[in-house]
Amino acid sequence: SEQNMRSLSVKSDRNYQVIVGVNGLESIKELCKDHSKVLLIAPSSLIKLFKLKDGKNLTIFPTPDGENQKTVATLDRIWKKCAAIGLGRQDAIIGFGGGATTDLAGFASATWLRGITWYAIPTSLAGMVDASVGGKTGVNSSAGKNLIGSFYSPAKVLIDPTFLEKLSKRDLSAGMAEVIKCGFIADYKILNLVQEDDLDYSQLIYRATKVKSRVVSKDFKESKLREILNYGHTLGHAIEKDSKYKLRHGEAVSIGMVFAAELSRELAGLSEDAVHLHRELLQNFNLPIKYPRDRWKNLSTLLLMDKKVKQSKVRFIGISKIGKPVWLEDVSSNLLTKVYERIAK
Repeated sequence: SEQNMRSLSVKSDRNYQVIVGVNGLESIKELCKDHSKVLLIAPSSLIKLFKLKDGKNLTIFPTPDGENQKTVATLDRIWKKCAAIGLGRQDAIIGFGGGATTDLAGFASATWLRGITWYAIPTSLAGMVDASVGGKTGVNSSAGKNLIGSFYSPAKVLIDPTFLEKLSKRDLSAGMAEVIKCGFIADYKILNLVQEDDLDYSQLIYRATKVKSRVVSKDFKESKLREILNYGHTLGHAIEKDSKYKLRHGEAVSIGMVFAAELSRELAGLSEDAVHLHRELLQNFNLPIKYPRDRWKNLSTLLLMDKKVKQSKVRFIGISKIGKPVWLEDVSSNLLTKVYERIAK
């Protein structure tokens, strides 16, 4: 219903609205009225699920599911399709799907005719809170994951929380990890909301997106402030890689957050209670909070290779208390090993 629509504005390479509580399928029709041609990029599985059809000025472009769509080959097929339908400067692209789809659609939009309007309609919880704010777009390539891309914000992000009913429990939980992260770094109210019996997803998405958009608006191009969004991500990225991506991003970040909390207890005076709260809330969503002991050697190698490493010292985001991020610089490898023991199984 209209009353439940809430919007917030993000200042980035351009200012745009994130609107929570829209009807996603209706929004597609509305956007088709605003542009003479619209190319909608979506995974085939979602095209089937939502019975999306080409329309008078709507062309649907099916992609594979998940990260497999973020390739230069898919991008090339999109460019060919743009040429074939004569997608012009005043036309638009819609990215309809999870974070991988909005990454791909955003980058296709940034590069076609040196940049045309695009809209994000995220369908996963991770996509709603994470991928749609911040204007990072890109594809994977033989050079590595997410190394090719650009900052190119959508004209609007349209969020329909009813899409979450279609998600698997596992995908919903993985998205929850990013919501909980926003609670720990900036908005303790989120931590109360995730403990309710009946989750108010609109409110959770709105609050998490607000945390993210405040940070991104203050710091568009990835410098220091934006790093607080990497809470749990330093070890999380290493775990994701080590698991050969069998773990979802949110699952890896969940373990990474417990690690970051334990590290914060050592270096920033975070209370035992706050560390425990990490474990409790993440476990409530069946998220993993431990990782095999014998993987540490490989993980520590990966940590040193991570692109966030400044001159071979590992730097972590911690919190001194809930809502108070701190930078943990030059963390010694002995301490990392000691703290890993606490999350090892």
